[in-house]
Amino acid sequence: QVRLVESGGGLVQAGGSLRLSCAASGIRFSIAAMGWYRQAPGKQRELVADISSGGRTNYADSVKGRFTISRDNVKNTVYLQMNSLKPEDTAVYYCTGGQAWGQGTQVTVSS
Repeated sequence: QVRLVESGGGLVQAGGSLRLSCAASGIRFSIAAMGWYRQAPGKQRELVADISSGGRTNYADSVKGRFTISRDNVKNTVYLQMNSLKPEDTAVYYCTGGQAWGQGTQVTVSS
């Protein structure tokens, strides 16, 4: 059974940084594409960033240059480093991979 557990969310002021982590189990992590999505109140869930098994990355235009996705195939963990946060980044952030979703972690950016 695939299990994804996110951590690292919280409340931060605009311009601040947070690092999200997603620990995976039950999948062959090293060959799995992984991704981060987010959903703000009243909006659809949207892709933030994803990373292939080979480390190729893809970002939403809204986060390019501010967010960095990375993976550690020894720790079976994917990360999302978020810098220069803006109030519009406020959302629940979800990790996905192996056809599974995590429970989400709240990120709130105050102005």
